[in-house]
Amino acid sequence: MHESYFLLVCVIALAIIFDFINGFHDTANAIATSVSTRVLSPKVAVIMAAVLNFAGALAGTAVAKTVGAGLVDAASVTQITVMSALLSAIIWDLITWYFGLPTSSSHAILSSLVGAAIATSGTGVLISKGIYKVFIGLIFSPVVGLALGFLLMMILMWMFKNAAPASVNNIFNRLQVVSAAYMAFSHGNNDAQKTMGIITMALVSYYNLSDFDVPTWVIATCAIAMALGTALGGWRIIKTLGVRLVQLKPIHGFAAETSAATIIELASKIGLPLSTTHVISSTIMGVGASKRLSAVRWGVGGNIVVAWILTIPACGSLSWLICKATLMIV
Repeated sequence: MHESYFLLVCVIALAIIFDFINGFHDTANAIATSVSTRVLSPKVAVIMAAVLNFAGALAGTAVAKTVGAGLVDAASVTQITVMSALLSAIIWDLITWYFGLPTSSSHAILSSLVGAAIATSGTGVLISKGIYKVFIGLIFSPVVGLALGFLLMMILMWMFKNAAPASVNNIFNRLQVVSAAYMAFSHGNNDAQKTMGIITMALVSYYNLSDFDVPTWVIATCAIAMALGTALGGWRIIKTLGVRLVQLKPIHGFAAETSAATIIELASKIGLPLSTTHVISSTIMGVGASKRLSAVRWGVGGNIVVAWILTIPACGSLSWLICKATLMIV
């Protein structure tokens, strides 16, 4: 009993660390474009993102329920299963942060959870309907982001085609502050809920609960952890998204952030966990392509896509290995 409780505490601690790293790793999602266009200073942008990530994390639990109860049978997993998934996702996030790759913390934790669950109880523990739903969202959201970013930018270019460039910059210098805030809020809303789902899954497993309800203290803890991680920032990835991928002006940043945040918010309402990294990266590429295809540094984009593709098998395999090794030891 005491050993099981100790494992539960370890799971909660690792989940908080993952949420902190998620905020640290994904700061770029919310503020890279506004920093690169010099609409906001890095310090102001990070503070704003931290506050609105916190607010977003308090906005709902639909995604948390999908993650914690929709992918694997919570009654069939153990604390070691959840610990293995969290360790795998943390390791992957730190590696990709070090190399400045905007990979998906969502892909990392979800694929790690599936890999660890298989290692614990076999493939029968998987909920195929939930995995299919999440897989469709993770795969197609970048496509939607690319198209919506391109479309919104074309609409804005048509609306302001006769306006003086200085006037356009003045307008979107202000509007991009709003879009950056919108993006930060949506990021907190979708991403923090994934950790809420993981912690609640561990609680359901330990207390053998029949209902999957996210406790208030879990919501508050995850919101605080993500906000603190965001406050420290992830400058390596900000440089990749905001500078290396495509050169942006305020109007481009507004279009990219507004498109991405809208997609993420809609997904959060229906409980669909998306990769905020994938969505904002794809909207940035869509906005850049609206100027001309050569405006996007497709080589950098290609490296990002390769990292996306590698995340799922890498994290799934890593969590499977960690779980199997841990089970052998204990």
